[in-house]
Amino acid sequence: MSQHGVGPRAVMRSVAFLTAGVLAVPALAGCGSDDPSGKPLAGQDIQPAPRDRITDGGTLRWAVDSVPDTLNTFQSDADATTARVAQAVLPSMFRMDASGRPERDPDYLESAEVVDTEPKQVVLYKLNQQAVWSDGREIGAADFAAQWRALSGKNTAYWTARNAGYDRIQKIERGDNALEVRVTFSRPYADWRSLFSPLYPKDVMGTPDSFNDGARKKLKVTAGPFTVKKVDREDEEITLARSPRWWGKPAKLSEIVLRTVPRDKRAAELAAGELDLAEIDPTAARRITVAARPQSSASPLMGPGADRSAADSLESWARANGSDEDAADEETVARKKLRKAAVKYARQQQALSGFEVRKSLEPAYTQLALNGAEGPLTDERVRRAVARALDRKELARVVLGPLGLPAVPVGSHLALSGQAAYADNSGALGGQDTKEAQALLADAGWVRGGPVKEEKKKEKEKAAGPEGGKADDSGEDDKARRGPDPAEHLVRDGKQYAAPHQGGAPGAYAPGGTAAPANQEAAPLAKNGKPLTLRFVLPSGPGSQPLRTVADRISRMLERVGITTEISKVSDESYFKDHIASGQYDLALYSWPATAFPATDARPVYAKPVPAADGSLNVEQNYTRVGTDQVDQLFDEAVATLDEGESNSLLRKADSRIWAAAGSIPLFQRPQLLAARKNLVNTGAFGLGTPVYEDMGFLKKGAKPAAGPSVKGTTAP
Repeated sequence: MSQHGVGPRAVMRSVAFLTAGVLAVPALAGCGSDDPSGKPLAGQDIQPAPRDRITDGGTLRWAVDSVPDTLNTFQSDADATTARVAQAVLPSMFRMDASGRPERDPDYLESAEVVDTEPKQVVLYKLNQQAVWSDGREIGAADFAAQWRALSGKNTAYWTARNAGYDRIQKIERGDNALEVRVTFSRPYADWRSLFSPLYPKDVMGTPDSFNDGARKKLKVTAGPFTVKKVDREDEEITLARSPRWWGKPAKLSEIVLRTVPRDKRAAELAAGELDLAEIDPTAARRITVAARPQSSASPLMGPGADRSAADSLESWARANGSDEDAADEETVARKKLRKAAVKYARQQQALSGFEVRKSLEPAYTQLALNGAEGPLTDERVRRAVARALDRKELARVVLGPLGLPAVPVGSHLALSGQAAYADNSGALGGQDTKEAQALLADAGWVRGGPVKEEKKKEKEKAAGPEGGKADDSGEDDKARRGPDPAEHLVRDGKQYAAPHQGGAPGAYAPGGTAAPANQEAAPLAKNGKPLTLRFVLPSGPGSQPLRTVADRISRMLERVGITTEISKVSDESYFKDHIASGQYDLALYSWPATAFPATDARPVYAKPVPAADGSLNVEQNYTRVGTDQVDQLFDEAVATLDEGESNSLLRKADSRIWAAAGSIPLFQRPQLLAARKNLVNTGAFGLGTPVYEDMGFLKKGAKPAAGPSVKGTTAP
């Protein structure tokens, strides 16, 4: 899903993202309610406070991953920071509420509704009469029309990343007055609320040159509580300043500085007083939590006020490194270094006591992807067996339990708990069941202890790559392991499903009277002389350890049913581009943002790949290469159905069929962990909702935040 309506546009097209550092939880079907969408598993944790308790002024220093290459969210290289800037400085006709559902933004819209369906769907927007661009010009039909023409896909001179929805518009015209905009659709479009969020001025959208280049490095004209004051690529900062033209509630902060800080450096930057707000990993979260506790008696090595556990571990290291009498000098040097490090650590801990961890669940989920284009996973029975071998509840507990977040598996590919399209449709595939997984594998011809042909040395090296399929010194795996073109395999998909049945009982492959191999139940599965081994590709970067922990659990679960995995660790830079997107993997872990508009945004993720005219395979964003005509048809019907209840029903049917095809297995919603200065209010972990930038700020001296807990979400019943 998106925050403020720009997320899917800026994030989904810039790929699925890795679940490193922080991972998260899932969704529930209804909590005893008739509504299968249920409620969000965790609410916003933002330390809410009324505006009259907030200081007027101040600068919020907020860590981001990068200064983006473009400030135009509709371009392919837009990223999460692009979206964040757009949320603060541009209009969005609809924003997301705390349940991840679109709601009209009254600062821009007095109303928006479908006023005609025959002969064409017509949506009438009535704009807030105070809504103006920062140059004083009224927001109006000309801006809507310019954005439609730029994103309709009809003019290829516009370098757009997507045109979904805009390609269904027939015309845009002024209504009865300058505040009304009439949008007529050529085809019915259920997700019309997804459009014009964000809305750029006609100065940006009016010509291909202004669209392609004008909004990449700066935004001269804006219409939000903040403006873009400066984009400093040398210092890697973007400064947003309070807008004097803003007609809504004035922004409390004078400035927001978005600073590029690597995730592994954020704890140190927080401690140094260089940041006020930062998304952090679980390790940094533990440090901040410990720093907030009353300290025990100090270690003599660490000094007063230091954390005892840190002191003990450092002293243990010193004793283990240089206790020999012949190494007294080395021990002295080591202890001096240790003392220096301990003092630095203690000072950082003292500084971190001024922060707190705010946590919720991110509008995204982590999945296990199964590449259905080549190898054993072309057989749906094998994919289903992999899914039935997984204990998704255990995986959610491993990731979310230590963080104090609700550990519930995600039940939908298309929405998260609380969103309108959500329902737990995992029953279409079934839960963890070892016997059922084994039966599926046997039905597919994979048997325990089957004969395995010895490969020639060169063939073995080619298949496995260096070090048996693990990363080489550069972090890259051997490209030779990849085998035939996945496009070729998918075109022949039907033939591969029709593999001959080889029997499911142990020993059934052998001639009559042949004794079963010893310890057969512990033997791996084999078929046609080949073992059932799946290549599990993972990133190798320092922040990906939590991902690898999940992968290890999955590997052990698969081993119980006879499936062997080969872990292949590759560099973070090549993980998605060279492996996931290109189909060079069997199993992989990555995440998708959830969306309030799945009929539009999720369709390319699950669309059936089709051969292109040049012989290549067009997979859109379906990196598992698993799709069906029926799922495509249900998406098409859902996006053209204006009755919201019926549209959601069609989406749930599509999701059930996606589960049944077992191309991807949703595991858990990703967590949000943010370190925030204790007097910083109305910001932090926003969960499924949209940040309200004008309400962010620092408490007045002596003021207290609103009464009650700031985490409103609880575990589902």
